Amino acid sequence: MASFNLTRSDPSTFILMGIPGLEAAHVLFSIPFSIFYLLGLLGNVTVLFVVGKEQTLHKPMYLLICMLALTDISISASVMPKALCIFWFNLKDIIVAGCLTQMFFLHASMFMHSAVLVTMAFDRYVAICKPLRYTIILTNARVAKLGLMGLIRAVVFILPGTLLLSRQSFCDNFIIPHTYCEYMAMTKMSCGDMTVNRKSDLVIVSVVIGLDLTLIALSYGLIIRTVLRISSKKAHQKAFNTCTTHICVILTTYTPSLFSNLTHWFGQGIAPHIHIILANLYLLIPLMLNPVIYGVKTKELHDKVVKYICRI
Repeated sequence: MASFNLTRSDPSTFILMGIPGLEAAHVLFSIPFSIFYLLGLLGNVTVLFVVGKEQTLHKPMYLLICMLALTDISISASVMPKALCIFWFNLKDIIVAGCLTQMFFLHASMFMHSAVLVTMAFDRYVAICKPLRYTIILTNARVAKLGLMGLIRAVVFILPGTLLLSRQSFCDNFIIPHTYCEYMAMTKMSCGDMTVNRKSDLVIVSVVIGLDLTLIALSYGLIIRTVLRISSKKAHQKAFNTCTTHICVILTTYTPSLFSNLTHWFGQGIAPHIHIILANLYLLIPLMLNPVIYGVKTKELHDKVVKYICRI
């Protein structure tokens, strides 16, 4: 593979380095990354296809599963195509507008993903704590409105920072040591003082994710309180099975994210390429595992997927 010249040929482009220090192994890294990405796409597209085709699955819970699948696809699609181009073809250039667009869709999709998880927790709360009113409280139309509100929230919080950054002039070396455009890396290359913007964006992310996690914890706190009031062990088991799938999805989303952030904040002795590999896995793991979790744990969906697979 031809060596890459780090001299910028165009002042309106950035250079994404991929995994610095491990450039010679880029092709090897592309193998698991591409496999995870393709398997994740296949699984999520299968879920979307089956739910779309089966009228019996046109229910709030399955609409939420479809929203989750769409956000998983959007998050990975914002990053992986360009990362694979770096690994396979050494195409490291990305225009500033492309970098900003990638950053916007990545972070907006993450915020939307978090909003869907909150709505799913509310869905489980209503199903267990107010089962007789479930069909009244959670209709398909109401779920769609909640999804739209989550999308609007994501755009409102992410778009201003992206537009503000697009107005900045960049005067550093324009090299981003990552596989995708990072907000912090771009602000460091800005000629202006971005300290206030960095702090405000950190506050926004902390408040939004903190609020979402609080609402999820509150939902499950109320669920646990309701379940403990029931004397039937069979009812306990049914409630546990109802919530297990959503809890697994929460763990696949927030655990890799927490681990990646902890190594970034407190792991100063950890090599930079470890941070980058973890950051990419954090985006791929939910994409790959969520369809498997719902396909295995949700009997109705599992049966419909098996039916379509058997037809092939």
